[in-house]
Amino acid sequence: MWGWWRFGKWTVLIMFLHIIAILIFTKGFLLTRTELPHSSHCSDLSQSPCHSSPSSSSSCWTKPAVDRLIIIVLDALRFDFVAPSSFFEEKQPWMDKLKVLQRMASENPSSAKIFKAIADPPTTSLQRLKGLTTGALPTFIDVGNSFGAPAIVEDNFINQLIQNGKRVVMMGDDTWTQLFPNHFNKSYPYPSFNVKDLNTVDNGCIEHLLPSLYQQDWDVLIAHFLGVDHAGHIHGVDSTPMIEKLEQYNAVLEKVIKELQNQSGPGKLHENSLLLVMGDHGQTLNGDHGGGSPEEVETSIFAMSFKDFPSLPSEFDSSSCEPSKNICISSIPQLDFAVTVSSLLGVPFPFGSIGRVNPELYALAVCTWNMDDDKTWNNQDQTKLEEWLQNYANVLCINSWQVKRYIDVYSASSVIGFSSEDLFRISDLYSKADENWSYTKNLSSYKNGNSNTSLPVLKRQIVAYSNFLSYVAELARSKWTEFNLKMMGTGIGIMLLSLYCHTLAIKKLNKSCGVSLLSSRDSGISFGLMLTFFMVLTRAGSLLSNMKEGKAANFLLATTGIMTLRYSFMKNKMLIEAAIFLLLTFIFRIAIEVGLYKQAATSQFMSSSSSWMLGISISQSLWTYMTEIVPILALIILGYFLNKSISSCCWGIPKYVILGTILSYFLIALHWISESNILDLAHFLKGFGKNCIPWTVYAITLVQLSLLAIVPMFSKEETSNFRGSLFVKMMSILSACSSTIIILQGKQGALVALGSLLAGYCMMRLQGIEQHTVSGTAGISILDPLPVLQWSLLAVCLLFASGHWCAFDGLRYGAAFVGFDEFILIPQAILLTIDTFGFSHILSVFGLPLFVAFPSPFNQTEHKSLFPIKLFWIFMVYGLITAITATATILCVTIQRRHLMVWGLFAPKFVFDVVGLILTDLLIFVASIYYFNGVDPGVEDRIGNAELRRLW
Repeated sequence: MWGWWRFGKWTVLIMFLHIIAILIFTKGFLLTRTELPHSSHCSDLSQSPCHSSPSSSSSCWTKPAVDRLIIIVLDALRFDFVAPSSFFEEKQPWMDKLKVLQRMASENPSSAKIFKAIADPPTTSLQRLKGLTTGALPTFIDVGNSFGAPAIVEDNFINQLIQNGKRVVMMGDDTWTQLFPNHFNKSYPYPSFNVKDLNTVDNGCIEHLLPSLYQQDWDVLIAHFLGVDHAGHIHGVDSTPMIEKLEQYNAVLEKVIKELQNQSGPGKLHENSLLLVMGDHGQTLNGDHGGGSPEEVETSIFAMSFKDFPSLPSEFDSSSCEPSKNICISSIPQLDFAVTVSSLLGVPFPFGSIGRVNPELYALAVCTWNMDDDKTWNNQDQTKLEEWLQNYANVLCINSWQVKRYIDVYSASSVIGFSSEDLFRISDLYSKADENWSYTKNLSSYKNGNSNTSLPVLKRQIVAYSNFLSYVAELARSKWTEFNLKMMGTGIGIMLLSLYCHTLAIKKLNKSCGVSLLSSRDSGISFGLMLTFFMVLTRAGSLLSNMKEGKAANFLLATTGIMTLRYSFMKNKMLIEAAIFLLLTFIFRIAIEVGLYKQAATSQFMSSSSSWMLGISISQSLWTYMTEIVPILALIILGYFLNKSISSCCWGIPKYVILGTILSYFLIALHWISESNILDLAHFLKGFGKNCIPWTVYAITLVQLSLLAIVPMFSKEETSNFRGSLFVKMMSILSACSSTIIILQGKQGALVALGSLLAGYCMMRLQGIEQHTVSGTAGISILDPLPVLQWSLLAVCLLFASGHWCAFDGLRYGAAFVGFDEFILIPQAILLTIDTFGFSHILSVFGLPLFVAFPSPFNQTEHKSLFPIKLFWIFMVYGLITAITATATILCVTIQRRHLMVWGLFAPKFVFDVVGLILTDLLIFVASIYYFNGVDPGVEDRIGNAELRRLW
């Protein structure tokens, strides 16, 4: 019997090879940094060449400089939210909203300072919190954990606080309690993943923050606000909700600073407190983050001490100043945060930290401990300057020793350590920095020493340690991941083997079943095959650059459309279809361009709707009505086509499945109306439509898919009308899947679905326009791969036209909350997957029978017995094109593995492509079971059992 297994075993073999190849390659490419189980302890310092601070009951590695630390985290805090607008070329509406921070930095420059904080990508919240608390670099492979944060086992500054008797209170984002379970004396966590909720987490922070400032049961207070992050994801930066959030934060911070100042007098609760207002990462203008663009990695830290200290020596001050505002801004890597805060609180530095104690942040809280009224370094204050430099040099000595210890232990215990050349360079720098330390650390004992001699020595010592720490940090950034080239090569080899098996299967099918790729004039390979081969290679080569993949695919699709239009003119047939196809490629090009503007962070294209179309000048009433009405009209047209298919050829279960889809379309239209402000019906439906309608659509889809999967198992119906049965099955599965995909996509979904339907119809009508049956050869059919290539390129265009791109900030997280108010991992991960791959993979694979279900006007002599063979062939060619693209991506990341943008650009592209390849393999396998189930067994006899045995 020509059953699904004879087709499916080829897909199983190829999918198995793909999975093995990807796993092996990924093991060599996305290596994770080994997390060591060691922790730092106060007693460890005895092993170092550094002396500890003057003994006291509370000192450990360093003497505590602050008694209480208040950390207020404003998630996704862009640098231009904090810095004055005068630091930028053009003032934007969201700038200068946190006025209280700017005012404090201007009025109290010696005790309040704004820093530009530079994060290391990936800039997802989990990686940033992990990097901030451990002082280590994040790893790319951990991005997937952002939706289910595991507890941090590596040594971190929160762990050091607990081990050393510090009391910590946390409020806000519940990610902290997931990362640090049982670490807080008090905690007030709030769910963080409902991006549509701008207020719950923030209101919880506000409720507990101000009262906590009067309490004495904590040493470190952490308040993590989320409203700005969520406002960015849903509305974009240039939006009213974002500005309202910033103004709310400004009011809260003003109250916090006022209360701290009121309690900062001698003997009061906050006499020796330090306030840090900071972001964990930035965000693009449309609210995305996760990559490595400047907007995503640049955030801010505002630090304020409630004592007045002298300014920092110029050698260690990196500030850039705005004279008119009297504000200076410095730069600090987030890598330095953990070790700097640890030194200020007097706890051991995290074992795996490779940051440096930042001199400017350190100087805000640590100066000499017996200050007079002199607030500037001058010739009469050399002793105090010398004391500060001596203290800071000792801190850097401890800092450098701790980093050197970590590098030595890591290289000895990890399979993926540093090279011997790198280790030698590290040891050489450390030895040079340490060789004069025994002399330098004794300078303070010479009370009558010459300051003109001691100060240069101390400064050179500080520079030597700083050079060592900077080198280690840069080395870790550039070479932390040592790629396993053997495993990567093995993975590439297996991928190439899978391509060979794929090609061999298609070739054997062509020879055994009487189909051909040759031209009708026996002049060699057909033009369609040559054009297809050229297009596939061109697209594969384009992946080596950072060019826009959607634009490249659209260009290639338009090129095939121009070639098809040429043949239409030559034969004077199908001119309307060819022209419509070219017009659709132009429309998709515009949609992709809109998506690229969104990717380039033009939040003009964002609104409360999840679709991009509402960004088109909706200030004009005409556009407002169009953006509300046109998607509903598109749904009506889609419903009309489905209703027409019912009346023409659908019966039984398929008929009720399609009726269910029409009902879903009606509910989706009501759902969109419920979100509209135009019709009075919107107010009536607002409460009903928010969650009930999406859940109803999901339920209808599950029932439809269950019927299509279960009923054929008990049905013995077989038909010799393969094309008719194939059309009914295709319409049933596409209609069942489309409703959920459309409601997740938003109002753009109906337009994308209608455009893909029209494009598919044109491709189907134009297939084979430049080929005919080979003259004089009975039973030979020309199979043209060009329509399959066009379908593949259309799938890529649909991905980008629907507002996605191959990066983690290209995921439309808002789609996961359609029908949900709370974050539930599994169902919302499924919804996010459907939204991302719905048009480009799910509907594209199940829509491939379009080229078999309808007869080609240019090849009317095809034998009916070849229809299943042709469908098998189309599935195989489509899978081969996808596999070639994924293989090109794998080769690309191998070649570009040391590229500056490997983690920001090429690695996310690799993840998306290999996930898309496995999904395509799985969908082809499922589609083969679905479409080949119940095929007339007489087909085997007509083709010939002997030929089938040769094939299999």
